[in-house]
Amino acid sequence: MANQNEILTDLGCTLPAGAQLSGSGIDGSTLGNDPTLEGLWAIKAMEHAEVHFNILCVVDPSVLKLTQKDQLLYEEFRRYFPDFNVEKIDERSLKSKEAKEKWRPFMNALQDEVVDFSLATLVRMDTSDDYSQSNSIIVTRVQFLCIEIARNREGHNNSVRVNFKPKPHTNKAT
Repeated sequence: MANQNEILTDLGCTLPAGAQLSGSGIDGSTLGNDPTLEGLWAIKAMEHAEVHFNILCVVDPSVLKLTQKDQLLYEEFRRYFPDFNVEKIDERSLKSKEAKEKWRPFMNALQDEVVDFSLATLVRMDTSDDYSQSNSIIVTRVQFLCIEIARNREGHNNSVRVNFKPKPHTNKAT
């Protein structure tokens, strides 16, 4: 996997000496909608989605641990959202005004439990299909983890190993 500097070089960009794209040295409020940063986020999100799906293709989801805190995340998720359909996600259950009002306190309560809890991450809408433009939605990292942990524990990701094979890594930056 390419590092930040390699990705930037492939995109024709360079960072000033000592600069970084993540960590405490970045003030997100000053970044705006920089197309280069959006492109880098898209690359990172697709690489994460690709790795995640390839893992599902080869590992029994019932034994897959995504974090050291899977049990806590699963219990809290099902306590707050006992009827949330993780098999086929309705976008309104994540993006409507009412949904956002319910998700916000849940996510904030877990911010100390999940590294990069608010990082934009792709999740599949329908567990029977791969990541694609029509089957992916942007969520926070904590939402992704809770949804995928529930899918693994409740058997919704079991068909992935039967129906799909891992894909070779593609360099999205070139």
